[in-house]
Amino acid sequence: MARMKPTFDDSDMADATYQELCIENLPATQMQLRLAVVTETYPPEVNGVALTLQRVVQGLRERGHQVQLVRPRQTHEKTAVASGALETPSSGGDTDAQSPDVLLRGMAIPRYPHLQIGFPARRQLRALWSVQRPDLVHIATEGPLGWSALRVARKLRIPVTSDFRTNFHAYSGHYRMGWLAKPIMAYLKRFHNQAQATMVPTRELANELEARGFERLHVVARGVDTQLLHPARRDPKLRAQWCEQAGVRADAPVLLCVGRIAHEKNLNLLIAAWKQARLQQPELLLVLTGDGPARAELQAELEPYGPAVIFTGVLKGEALARCYASADIFAFPSRTETFGNVVLEAMASGLAVLAFDYAAAAQHITHGHNGLLAPLDEEALFMRHLVNLARDADLRARLRVRAHETARRCGWSGIVAQVETVMKNAIAPLRVASASSTVEGKTEVEVEPA
Repeated sequence: MARMKPTFDDSDMADATYQELCIENLPATQMQLRLAVVTETYPPEVNGVALTLQRVVQGLRERGHQVQLVRPRQTHEKTAVASGALETPSSGGDTDAQSPDVLLRGMAIPRYPHLQIGFPARRQLRALWSVQRPDLVHIATEGPLGWSALRVARKLRIPVTSDFRTNFHAYSGHYRMGWLAKPIMAYLKRFHNQAQATMVPTRELANELEARGFERLHVVARGVDTQLLHPARRDPKLRAQWCEQAGVRADAPVLLCVGRIAHEKNLNLLIAAWKQARLQQPELLLVLTGDGPARAELQAELEPYGPAVIFTGVLKGEALARCYASADIFAFPSRTETFGNVVLEAMASGLAVLAFDYAAAAQHITHGHNGLLAPLDEEALFMRHLVNLARDADLRARLRVRAHETARRCGWSGIVAQVETVMKNAIAPLRVASASSTVEGKTEVEVEPA
């Protein structure tokens, strides 16, 4: 039978037509899965969600699964337009011919021009997944593209898993839009409660979301690239460059912070703590790695300190690894993270880490053993801890060794295996129901209507 050309709208599809369209592309019965992963951010964009998701996608492909990545076309990409609004990369990449990346239209996020947000794409996704039906749709972001994917997957009776990765409701208060926090949380709950499973990075966050009415939460931690991020990446030439620029001795302590330079990262506390620490250790350098909407404002504020403050911009790969390992202290003042990948990255690089006692820091740091912690409401204590780290070289040395020992046990292979298990468990009940329906002479699985 010739395959029908998909020309769908958002109305319900008749069951007979649906069966005829999909019969040639039913999912394989083996445990290798056909997955569609939907996200509105992906490398080379630099943020925790993008980089973590890239690791998961690569890991799933290495385990033999077909992964079709659905995302907005990024500004640097020049692609050929395929049928309709769907686009596929003009160059190969690391996908196979059976599941190429699918690029859709998007737009730059206000104040973050280097990041994209996807437009709604229900028609395109329905056409795509009706012909090439995935075993499961995994949605990493809750924007317009993610919402479209959720609605289409439910219409087509495809199991869905999701990630809760970003505290959008917490960010609103930093942009004078605190009134949006409740509506945003209501939307997020409605979104994720339609999935068979939602993955969250810590038990702490799972407990908070459960108290707010979120359902079917599964704790899946995050890993770190222990081959790339390692104390052996320490670069004496880079340190010498920093110290020479600042006019201090070669072994002067270096304080590092890596991440988006934005108000929700609480960088005002970092600056205040650094200034306080310099009263005890005048040679303490501050290195800020990253970019964001608050960078110009922060540079203007720190201009009187001259070369004692170094803005590196965005670094990637080995350049980032050398930057991490060449510092001595990593201070992370943010209180709006769902996890905070940079904490684990700094530990893997062998730094003395200071952070608030939640998210990744609470999960991996034992205060005084492999890092220092401050309660979320204790900014003064956070500042005192940084002063102690700046003036006590022996304390820094002890914490650095133990931090690396902790992080080297957090590689990605085990994390990807957890993701795979959650996905297979999400599929299993629907496969059982499908087999039962076939035995009873039915042609569809009974699920909650979309």
